[in-house]
Amino acid sequence: MSSLLHITNGDSFTEKLKTLNLKGDIITWREMLCEGKTLTNVGSETFWKTRFEFLNKNYKVSKSWFIEKTLKEYRTLCNHKQEDKIVLWFEYDLFCQINMIAVISWLKTHRKYAEITLVCSGKEDETEKMYGLCDLNNEQLLNLYENRVTLTQDDIEYADYVWQLYCSDNPIRLENLSDFENYQFNYLSEAVKNHLFRFPSIKNGLNKMENNILQLAIDKKPKSKVAFLQTLLENQGGLGFGDTQYERALNRLKPLFTTFNPVKLTKKGKDILDKQTSYYSCIQDNDVYLGGALKYNFLYNTDSDKILKL
Repeated sequence: MSSLLHITNGDSFTEKLKTLNLKGDIITWREMLCEGKTLTNVGSETFWKTRFEFLNKNYKVSKSWFIEKTLKEYRTLCNHKQEDKIVLWFEYDLFCQINMIAVISWLKTHRKYAEITLVCSGKEDETEKMYGLCDLNNEQLLNLYENRVTLTQDDIEYADYVWQLYCSDNPIRLENLSDFENYQFNYLSEAVKNHLFRFPSIKNGLNKMENNILQLAIDKKPKSKVAFLQTLLENQGGLGFGDTQYERALNRLKPLFTTFNPVKLTKKGKDILDKQTSYYSCIQDNDVYLGGALKYNFLYNTDSDKILKL
């Protein structure tokens, strides 16, 4: 067995990584820990049980799919005990960064002896564009690989600490983190900010992503739901969400649209977007978690950029 192990952020990049012909085995981390309840003890029985319940309820993921795709791959990771060098391949967005800190938390407990290095794509040139790993060509990827950063024990402890806070029942502690610049995670601070923006706004009960959906409906006037989803994916900022996550968000906001073909808001939808009224009581759900916190137990004050506990 090779002394090198690569852990990637998803299947499409795993396929791309194979074409680079680097030494080492590859494990794909198949999770979306940015959504649904998370527990600190990554990989434990209760952790996977909690994750399956969320994915099954909200994304209709079957038990057989979950075992085949997620658990089998996780068990393969557990069986790779020999490697003393582990390379993590992740991206700048919220989706990836949360998975990344969870993986690092697991490695801190289960692979104390390994040297962990990180390849993280994002700002790759002088433009404003942020790049995913699959946006880069082989030469760019090899360059990132050659210049990957070695995580110190302090870096690993810090990533684990952020993960513990993410899984706690109070996001206010995350808000008080200010020492990101002392660690090797260039995109984690922005990801935490984007996470906090997911709590409902004090002004209209919708979070930043939901307000963005309504705003794009008005600004871009998409002709169909398919076109609308494409617009949302292209204008989502640093979330890194896929179309299934946006489908689910549109379902929550459905009463605010008269039609999706073409896309049109109701009068109430426009009033909510204009902060004339709040949608909080209609959208509130006591079973929606962001990490370890209940989404609707907190409000985001956009004026002070502070989270408030209800």
